Amino acid sequence: MNTYSQKITSLQVAAIKDLFVSLNAVFDVVQYSFWRAKTNTFQAVYYTSGKLLIQGKNIENIAIEIDKILGINSCFEQPNLTDFNQEKYIGTDESGKGDFFGPLVVAGVQVDKNNKQKFIELGIKDSKKLDDKKILMLANQIKANSVHSVVVITPVKYNELYFKFNNLNKLLAWGHARAIENILEKSPCNYALADKFGDESLIKNALMQKGRSIVLNQMVRAESDIAVAAASVLARAEFVKRMQELELKYELQLSKGVSDKVIQQAKTFIAKYSFDRLNEIAKMHFKTVNELR
Repeated sequence: MNTYSQKITSLQVAAIKDLFVSLNAVFDVVQYSFWRAKTNTFQAVYYTSGKLLIQGKNIENIAIEIDKILGINSCFEQPNLTDFNQEKYIGTDESGKGDFFGPLVVAGVQVDKNNKQKFIELGIKDSKKLDDKKILMLANQIKANSVHSVVVITPVKYNELYFKFNNLNKLLAWGHARAIENILEKSPCNYALADKFGDESLIKNALMQKGRSIVLNQMVRAESDIAVAAASVLARAEFVKRMQELELKYELQLSKGVSDKVIQQAKTFIAKYSFDRLNEIAKMHFKTVNELR
């Protein structure tokens, strides 16, 4: 059994609780806790002290997702950069999932023997290990040297799709499937690799005709692979760009993640444009919204 613990704030816990909801956890209360979330493979307890404790098998992926929400490096050691064992394949990853403001962006990158080594030499790696300036520079290099796809789900579209699917993992699968399909339209191949964020059948079921014959692999911490790392850079670069565009359009600063600053910025937006327009910049299923009504 593995164990993970972090101190979290009342603002961050909203997005974390959403993560457990997407994993179909059942909630109850135990002694000295605000709540406990349980599935067949793990249990997570949010104590009144502010500590979140998770125990169970194979919880690494959950821990990494929580660390993304908290904006910290994962407590679980990241493996060295590796290559999925195929000459030509597609890697996919997403950005914006744990951010209250901004879109969800899913990107796909096809690698082969011609661009794989170049990407390694450029220093491409998981976008969480790079600053925004480096990400934007590398994104241009990736686009110039690969068949790729960037699927942007704007806040308005995200909210529409979320309430249609009523499940974040299904929405993510839809985005990953679209990125894979878009690449296959330009350059057929037989394999794809994605980070494992839920039931493995989700992406497969979301693929359409061109993607049905592809061999899809999903693994924990897939960002260690060069193709998925490149996709993570493309996705984050587009997310950063779209956040900047929202800031210019609404003449407001918008921070990433979920924090006190984010709450204050949302209140400023509401005062200026109304609560009814918050869906233009924010993901409305976040529990954060309840603090703004």
